[in-house]
Amino acid sequence: MSRREETDAAAERVSRARLAAYSLHAKYDAAETTAAARAAFLDRFERDVDPDGTLSVPERLRRAEAARRAYFTRLALRSAQARKARSAKR
Repeated sequence: MSRREETDAAAERVSRARLAAYSLHAKYDAAETTAAARAAFLDRFERDVDPDGTLSVPERLRRAEAARRAYFTRLALRSAQARKARSAKR
């Protein structure tokens, strides 16, 4: 396959994926289609703070919330650092 054919094939894949996403969002509420993924993501924090299931429910939820906040704060910090590094290169 030539470079041109590869580029055309990649562009077609992108268009097909975009079409599928638009069709999905036209038929269903985004909150419904992502509910299971969001629940699994949030459950991860409970498993991280209490892998053996020994904590009481309120304590596990409190710690999971703190772990979730730490996760997103870490993401925000890394994002700010990356933006700063990019602007320093200019």
